[in-house]
Amino acid sequence: MGPDLGRRQGLTSARMTGEHWFEDVADHLGRAYLRYSFTKGTRQEVEYLVGALGLRPGRRVLDVGCGPGRHAHALAERGITVHGIDISRRFVDIATADAPDGATFERIDARAIGSEPRFVGAFDAVICLCQGAFGLMTADGDDHTVFAGMASALRPGGRLALSAFSSYFVVRHWGDDPNAEFDAATGVNHERTEIRDEAGTVAETDLWTGCYTPRELRLLCGANGLRVDSISSVEPGAYGLAPVTVESPEYLLLATRFD
Repeated sequence: MGPDLGRRQGLTSARMTGEHWFEDVADHLGRAYLRYSFTKGTRQEVEYLVGALGLRPGRRVLDVGCGPGRHAHALAERGITVHGIDISRRFVDIATADAPDGATFERIDARAIGSEPRFVGAFDAVICLCQGAFGLMTADGDDHTVFAGMASALRPGGRLALSAFSSYFVVRHWGDDPNAEFDAATGVNHERTEIRDEAGTVAETDLWTGCYTPRELRLLCGANGLRVDSISSVEPGAYGLAPVTVESPEYLLLATRFD
């Protein structure tokens, strides 16, 4: 499970042409991104979040780091209005081409959410799943800026659903991987691996994943006007309420804006 989960966390080709390293990853992957096993749990994840966040037709959701739009599409099919944002033009184009009614997409850097007046207080819910935008920063990245922007996009009483990779899991299970290195000082995991595009062309890549503990997620919420509703141990395609452990690769944070 470790290598597959690692490859989905943030893959970048050796060349760097975009504003953010993930743009080169997305350019190479294209629709091949949707072949990865972790994408097969989209329906279950959305079904759980619809109930957990109290979503219903007419609600407005911001999908941060939407990728090719898999969660946004599934929500829109349920009558929920979704706006997906991603730094990758390639992914935004794929998401737009496949979009059902009610789903729109835009290329924007998630670090700019808080400086966009049209986003402030405009959404009933914000989702950021599978390390979309949040967590895909290097050691000098801006996860805190992304998190603050997501909080600002919520109306009072609005809900946040955020997945974050577990520092505990990385330390416990990836310590012997010669292609991965966890920086205890920054909480960032760096891995070297390969990815294939739709034609099967291989690119050697680097990937960086910001990793978190539940305490850090709680502190981020407290600093940004959010009340923590729950933090659960989860895996792709297996979202739900579950006790926090050191054995699960991800945590799912549900929170509410109270100001």
